[in-house]
Amino acid sequence: MYFKPLLLPLLAQVLLTFIVLYILEQKRVNEIKKKKIDPQKTDLRSHAREVLKDAEAASDNYQNQFETPLLFYIAILLALSLLVQDWFIVALAWTYVGLRYIHSFIHITYNHVLHRFSVFVFSSVVLFALWARLGWIIIQS
Repeated sequence: MYFKPLLLPLLAQVLLTFIVLYILEQKRVNEIKKKKIDPQKTDLRSHAREVLKDAEAASDNYQNQFETPLLFYIAILLALSLLVQDWFIVALAWTYVGLRYIHSFIHITYNHVLHRFSVFVFSSVVLFALWARLGWIIIQS
């Protein structure tokens, strides 16, 4: 049996990754068309960075989706595999995912570094709290 309230924030985080990927691809295609860039000039990530400046923030954000969120995925999958049913973990999971959406919005739109960094720090604290709670439950059982 699975704990559905933990699956929902996990699916929401996966959805965010696909949303960012879609935005990234739209920005790249539009920039290539608008600036009449030869697509072959984007054959490597380093080359794409040189010519696709409008899509750079979306590209960076897409890469971010595979950094700290990896720890989120592992925590949720561990909680599910251990059949942990804890509403505090669910609340932390939703808080983390909500902050990741805010982080991505800031990063891809107006990209104010202090705003983005503040949200990143807060999401990292929430992720740490999620792991601390999960660790506490594992140690107690």
